[in-house]
Amino acid sequence: MQEKNKRINLDDRESIAIGIMRHQPLKKIAKLLGRHVTSITNEIKKHRIFVRGSYYAGNDCRYAKGCDVRHVCGDDDCPMYCYACPKDCHNFCMEYSTKKCRKYDKPPYVCNGCENRRYCDDDRYFYDARVADRQSRECRSESRKGIHLSYEELDDLNTILTTNIRKGQPIAHIFAVHEDEIPVTSRTAYTYINMGLLDVRNIDLRRQAGYKRRRKKKDDSGILSQNFRQGRSYNDFKAYMEGKSDTRVFEMDTVKGKRGHGKVMLTMLFRKNSVMLIFLMPNCKAESVIYWFNFLEVSLGSDVFHKLFEICLTDNGSEFKKVDELELSPDNTVRTSVYYCDPMQSGQKGRLEKNHEYIRYVIPKGTSLNSFTQDDMTVLMNHINSTKRPGLNNRSPYDLISDNDSNLHLLMKVLGLHPIPADEINLTKDLLSK
Repeated sequence: MQEKNKRINLDDRESIAIGIMRHQPLKKIAKLLGRHVTSITNEIKKHRIFVRGSYYAGNDCRYAKGCDVRHVCGDDDCPMYCYACPKDCHNFCMEYSTKKCRKYDKPPYVCNGCENRRYCDDDRYFYDARVADRQSRECRSESRKGIHLSYEELDDLNTILTTNIRKGQPIAHIFAVHEDEIPVTSRTAYTYINMGLLDVRNIDLRRQAGYKRRRKKKDDSGILSQNFRQGRSYNDFKAYMEGKSDTRVFEMDTVKGKRGHGKVMLTMLFRKNSVMLIFLMPNCKAESVIYWFNFLEVSLGSDVFHKLFEICLTDNGSEFKKVDELELSPDNTVRTSVYYCDPMQSGQKGRLEKNHEYIRYVIPKGTSLNSFTQDDMTVLMNHINSTKRPGLNNRSPYDLISDNDSNLHLLMKVLGLHPIPADEINLTKDLLSK
């Protein structure tokens, strides 16, 4: 059974308490909560409440009442009966026999469901959901107070984070590269930055800034009637992908510079490894997109192009509407299959949309692209594709390229792509400063 990736909460604890009262086995309680039985056991033992029993003279020996044994410990000067002696006669008396009920040593480890609990005067344990939840929150809060690093460790952490954040590297990438050197989690690193303990500040972190509210776009419902979408809608894409691997798909879009001013980026992303390609176009016209399709097919060969760019998912921009010229080679053989997202549903190709933020680290929105060249795009691709990410198990897109993927290695050779050493990655405006 797969464990829930979250803490036990009050609802879970109430379910545990109810299950114990109903005499349900801990395995059944664990199964109902989607957790391992060990987690339930640890929760009960950690937060159960101890109630001391009432024994004759505080002695739990069943023979204590009426016992007249003395000097069992060898101290002949002791005036006390052994059952009342603070030295604890249990350690010396051979006839000691406890009257304690020890059912709490076995599952469910508490007395909640015991029929005799109301009349029992032995030591007892009880599990209360609200008390357990309060104890858990207090323990968690206490553990997070203060700085649990030495001055040397904090100084090392400051050096690693400050140096790389100022290069524009995401914190996730920094932790993936320096995991063995950093003694805290990324969440704790954010906390230290918020507390002002490091040389970097919130303003240096990209994700701390809020997003502007998007302007409402005009109704594009009329696009559904355009011919180039017929048989190539997102529903058609899902139907076509039934039984096919998602790794055969690449997503495509454009990234504009200063609105209405010259050059535009054509971006493509392979779903199988998140490698992103960036091509600079003189304008945002269909002919410019077709040019790069033809360039790639000629450079790679028709067979390799078809294997790499088999299924395309893009949006409804006018630059992608000449679908026949995109799908067909100059000799009219099929080189790719193009499908279109639903209007206003860019999240259907969300991997590429998310990847565009790396471009904006280096080239902020509203910046003209006229001063850039395709060589600049190659540099940008290499730094972006070398950045490690949590969503890729702390690996980079280049790390996911298989050694035996000869087609992709040929593409990298044609485009001049190669990995950048992790500590040399720069995702700031300085990378392509003009």
